[in-house]
Amino acid sequence: MGISKTHIHSQVDNDLALIAKVFAHPARIAIINYIASSKGCLCKDIANHIQLSQPTTTQHLQVIRRVGVLDYDFVGATMYYRLNKTVFAKMKLSMGSYFEVIENKISKKKKS
Repeated sequence: MGISKTHIHSQVDNDLALIAKVFAHPARIAIINYIASSKGCLCKDIANHIQLSQPTTTQHLQVIRRVGVLDYDFVGATMYYRLNKTVFAKMKLSMGSYFEVIENKISKKKKS
């Protein structure tokens, strides 16, 4: 698809697009579901659970991390992932607000 021209879009639009990207792949949805059900997990455990290679899983984790919804701790050289409840709640609110705005625009259009 090429490079996104994020500078021509509003910050809200860019943020919504980033959130949407997190949920735009079934593997990332599976990763979020898996991490949500644990206190903290390793990339290799996630990879085994979703049946993808560790490098592929790492790439998906990077996409999810970009939006800030993943927290992680190092224990030695090992990284444990967990979901950030606060950021997840903000993502939910942002997407919900967006859908509400679009729904209102559609309703107004039908009345015209």
